Amino acid sequence: MTFQTKLPSPPSAPRRPVTIEQLGRVRTDPYSWMKDENWQQVLRDPAALKPDIRTHLEAENAYTKAVLKDTEELQETLFQEMAGRLSPVEESVPVPHGPWLYGIRYQEGGQHPLHIRRPREGGKEEILLDVDALARQHPYYSLAGAAHTENHRYYIYAEDVQGSEVYQIQIKDLETGRLCAPAIETTTGSFTISPDGNWIFWIYRDEFGRPSRIYRRPLLGGDDHLVFEETDPGFFLSIGLSNSKQWIVIERGDHDTNESLLISARTPEAKPVSAAPLVRGERYSLTHWNDRFIILTNKDGAIDFKLMQTPDAATGRENWSEFLPDEEGHFLLGVCAGKDYLGWIERFEGNENLYIISTRQAPPLSGENSPSLRNQAQKVSFKEPAYTLSLLGILEYDQPILRYVYQSPTTPAHWYDLNMQTGERTLRKVREIPSGHDPAHYVTERLFAQADDGTIVPITILKRKDTPQDGSAPLMLYGYGSYGISMEAAFSTSILSLVDRGWIYAIAHIRGGSEKGWNWFLDGRKEKKINSFTDFIACAHHLVKEHYSRTGNIVAHGGSAGGLLMGAVANMAPELFAGIAAQVPFVDVLNTMSDTTLPLTPPEWPEWGNPLTDPKAYDVIASYSPYDNIRPVPYPAILAMGGLSDPRVTYWEPAKWIARLRDIARNGPFLCRINMEAGHGGSSGRFERLRETALVQAFALWCVKRASHPN
Repeated sequence: MTFQTKLPSPPSAPRRPVTIEQLGRVRTDPYSWMKDENWQQVLRDPAALKPDIRTHLEAENAYTKAVLKDTEELQETLFQEMAGRLSPVEESVPVPHGPWLYGIRYQEGGQHPLHIRRPREGGKEEILLDVDALARQHPYYSLAGAAHTENHRYYIYAEDVQGSEVYQIQIKDLETGRLCAPAIETTTGSFTISPDGNWIFWIYRDEFGRPSRIYRRPLLGGDDHLVFEETDPGFFLSIGLSNSKQWIVIERGDHDTNESLLISARTPEAKPVSAAPLVRGERYSLTHWNDRFIILTNKDGAIDFKLMQTPDAATGRENWSEFLPDEEGHFLLGVCAGKDYLGWIERFEGNENLYIISTRQAPPLSGENSPSLRNQAQKVSFKEPAYTLSLLGILEYDQPILRYVYQSPTTPAHWYDLNMQTGERTLRKVREIPSGHDPAHYVTERLFAQADDGTIVPITILKRKDTPQDGSAPLMLYGYGSYGISMEAAFSTSILSLVDRGWIYAIAHIRGGSEKGWNWFLDGRKEKKINSFTDFIACAHHLVKEHYSRTGNIVAHGGSAGGLLMGAVANMAPELFAGIAAQVPFVDVLNTMSDTTLPLTPPEWPEWGNPLTDPKAYDVIASYSPYDNIRPVPYPAILAMGGLSDPRVTYWEPAKWIARLRDIARNGPFLCRINMEAGHGGSSGRFERLRETALVQAFALWCVKRASHPN
């Protein structure tokens, strides 16, 4: 890789200062004009973007391309390496249902899969949906999900053709191969089919991009019937069908509180009934198991959650009884049920364990005390220091087969079917790496950094065995730390391109996630959000102290709320990093959390605080919002990437941030790249999205080499 002797000049964004007065506080935003006032229309039709904004974004893209011109050959090399680790022809492990086995299959070179089925007893494959053929009709194409009716005749799928996450739902007749009903427009992409096949329940996305109503429509077309309307703009909606096929379940809530409403699948036209009325600060979810519901809840201060049970005919809280008591450090993640067995997955000491019991071991609904289920249960766990165990569920309610996936940073995904009756475990698939992969060449480690307040923060490491631990290796440090989402120790084919070049890859499991339980999440949000940032910085210092890398040889990487993390650590500790890659970065926090027209603002006040009504929340956000805290000191090179039709982190956040960095900070360079044909997830297609990954890695390599060979 060569370097240009002089970088081109960046775009000069005009400053049009707007003064904002709020709760007695005043701030100035010089780049608010980058937000198109018709942004909702732009989400649905990117061509509607105002010409001056489009001109600026295109200039930013051209500048980024010019600065990174010397990496273009490297980007292509990285892309080919990553593509070479994907099987050109790949098929999922099929899911049985009745006489059929359903799955997906990629054809050679395919960006999108074929949805297929085969007779269970052997026979010819049927193609249900050719997603590549559909995608060729649009610049962007993504499916939210697909499902078949219980009688196997109709196939239903939700498609997004501009990246704005506004989906339309299509119904296909598998006997004729044609669409057989009018498309359902303006949906979130979430839907459920009643077991009798007569009705489709779907969620409407309103003009603010929020899931505000649930409708029921005859499957083959007809009038929409309002099932439920959400009046709280801060609540999300979801809908699903229990594995027993006996209940349609609606869930409403935010990050702190939720409520479940039930419709008997035998009477899908009935009104939904609350299983247990909403209690602020209490979360619960229902899993139907024969004559009862198993309830995953934080009721009564169960910080890492517990399991309770209630008769399915009497779901009020007064009927709930203990099933699996809460136990500190055992963070319950999910439950699945079949006729004769129940499984749950929990995180303990950073890794997941799976437990299975039979109906004979279940405590009675009377609520009488019983021996510890955790001690009685069949347990599935693994010995690696860091790994991920994903529970896919019990495949058929009346059969004893449970499926899960095991992987680690060194071990590709393994799909297993466990016969819960016999204990026999069947390996169904190992993720193939066509270009080759030997786990013995790599090492996974779990380290622990000490944060400023003494808290111990886990770090997962992936490196080659022959990479020296003397501080000379460049290092990519990844972080997220929001919404209680855990960054799992999973296998990544793309990160191997850096690791095989002598890099060390590290994941900082910072507060705001849930890697150490739900308290880990609570200690990294609202007034405690600063912990996420200081944890990440502490992890970087620890890696330097332990000679995994050195100051100025680290590239930080994060996206979305992890992009907020990138912006915050850039302001707080810019000297640590050679570069920072922020994908769809949530960096304009104060303005976004003050704009009630944006899709996620009211739903996310529990996470960040409400700066419109709460002076303390305003001050906390103002203290760390990356856009508002840039300092006039040297910063590392920064790459901010966004999507024009992104409804979650809007395109103007990275564009405004980069413009303001150029105004205040020194050094850089500060680069902005906006995908003009995609949204939050970037490009669609399993190969095409790798080009964005290759760009991030080429930028990282460029930053480290540039730092060691300054002009």
